[in-house]
Amino acid sequence: MGRINRIWRVGLAVLPVAVVAVLGAAPPALARQAPSIVVGDGVTQPVFGYADAIRERLFIDSTFDSDSDGLRDIIAFDLIRPKATADGLKVPVIMDASPYYSTICRGNESECKVDMDGDGLLDKWPLFYDNYFVPRGYAVILLDMVGTNNSTGCPTTNANQDNLSAKQAVNWLNGRATARNAAGQVVEADWHNGRTGMIGKSYDGSLAMATAVTGVKGLTTIVPISGPTEYYDYVRSNGVVTRGNSYVAYLANAVTNPERRDYCKPVRDAMAAADGDETGDYSPFWGERSYVKRADRVKASVLLYHGLNDDNVRPDHFSKFWYELAANDVPRKLWLSQEGHVDPFDSRRSVWVATLHRWFDYWLHQVPNGIMDEPRVDLERSADVWETHADWPIPGSTETEVFLQPGSGGAGGLKLVPVQKAVTQTFADDPAQSQNTMILDPETVRPSRLAYLSEPLRAPVHVSGTPVLKLRAAVDKTDTNLGVILVDYGTAERVAHRASGEGIVTLQTQDCWGETSPTDDGCYRQTAKRVVTADLELVTKGILDAQNRQSLRRATPLVPGQRYNFEFPLLPEDYVFQPGHRIGVIVVGSYPQYSSEVDPNRATIDVALKTSHIVLPIVGGTPAAHAAGL
Repeated sequence: MGRINRIWRVGLAVLPVAVVAVLGAAPPALARQAPSIVVGDGVTQPVFGYADAIRERLFIDSTFDSDSDGLRDIIAFDLIRPKATADGLKVPVIMDASPYYSTICRGNESECKVDMDGDGLLDKWPLFYDNYFVPRGYAVILLDMVGTNNSTGCPTTNANQDNLSAKQAVNWLNGRATARNAAGQVVEADWHNGRTGMIGKSYDGSLAMATAVTGVKGLTTIVPISGPTEYYDYVRSNGVVTRGNSYVAYLANAVTNPERRDYCKPVRDAMAAADGDETGDYSPFWGERSYVKRADRVKASVLLYHGLNDDNVRPDHFSKFWYELAANDVPRKLWLSQEGHVDPFDSRRSVWVATLHRWFDYWLHQVPNGIMDEPRVDLERSADVWETHADWPIPGSTETEVFLQPGSGGAGGLKLVPVQKAVTQTFADDPAQSQNTMILDPETVRPSRLAYLSEPLRAPVHVSGTPVLKLRAAVDKTDTNLGVILVDYGTAERVAHRASGEGIVTLQTQDCWGETSPTDDGCYRQTAKRVVTADLELVTKGILDAQNRQSLRRATPLVPGQRYNFEFPLLPEDYVFQPGHRIGVIVVGSYPQYSSEVDPNRATIDVALKTSHIVLPIVGGTPAAHAAGL
């Protein structure tokens, strides 16, 4: 009967229209209908198989030649899609482009791509995206960035070749590029519905943003998780080198397959020669690695996630990109957590998966689930205590000047009005001073710092945004570094983001997300928050090379003894100082736990307090600060 049905369908398909009219329409049981997704309770349902899903490995000739061998690099990717796509099901793609699939690997459990039987197809897929989304009517692509795993060429650490790797796959999905299988046969994406989303953490997140800022057609949404957006800020901060020794070359080496590292050494050497470690200044080398400067080209919606206490990819990466997305009215949402460099799958798992599911359903399957009508921002206030807000910075956040005040033998003060008389305070840069020495015992006079404390607060002070320090100071050398730390002095339970795990503990128990196959079960170890009761919290910090006070592109030596205005941002923050706590501002020179470079001059810095102040983005502005006793 199966053969008869097939013959009937083929035969009917070629009958003239007039004959079809005479015979009548085909019986319902014989009408061939393309399969479709199923939506229930507002989300796509797992009605497609996972074990029987179609798995492919494909290769695209790129548009670039990273290793200068005269041949265009080949970008490889692994693809899994529902079996029903062979019968007419049209599905979108969720793509995670990464340099890590064969070296550092992915997720809290460091999963690599694994081909167990040597047939050239993946048996073990890292992360849960395939297990969860393929049964719900999605295809998943795990793409090997240029120079990594099965792709040819050499990594360039967020230069154009890295940045354009995933665009090649988006072009193929939309009929603008050619992909082949291992046998050299051309493969078309005739099952694709025209919409692609990208997701990934850290480097993977940066590649999602890199693809979005090309404005490529067919990229509908991105979900960058803790990804660098301005690579200068990953290895520099306001002229100070924070990761030196040619870190870009180091990272390129780390993600290259060991057997290709010698081959790619000339590419790394060229990066090391051009990165400007000797000055820390901004140059075209870094402009190529900036997504913030090209955010006006983004056409995709953005669901952005970042840990406010991420000391790997620091929070200014999310904030600068977020500010530009807002300026260009890009559809967007934001999650901010209290952890460090931690994936939301490992910090708020069930809510994150549900949110991701609805996000992709809305943007890629066009399911009208109302997710864009909900508050724009999810923010973790304390361990597992989340709030929602209309935007970030929190509406009502206002730049509020808080002036440094002289003290009598101990710490100085913090007030909303400047000191009336001209007063100066002096400290000496100590390049060996530890962070603990800087922030502990603020009422103890130390020659290598200046400390300023508010009175115990009478009401909460909510800081939301990017603080800025403005100092009027003279230096007795031609250069120095300057640093500032904003501290909450007061006992409270806090997320232990500086401990092992960066705020989480990985447990022995597991839970499972999605369907299974004999080689891939989609199960992951659960986590819990790691908390600590502490007497203080380092809230945020900032540094500046004084020679870059006017420009990050050009260093201008100081004239010893001449006063200058120094202005530089701290890392963005959303933090509530509680009643009874004291706000602390610590001013230092070199900051060795923030930077790999310290200034060798051991300068003496003379600060004029009358105009020196910190600008805090306080929700409620001056009235709220005044009510708290500032």
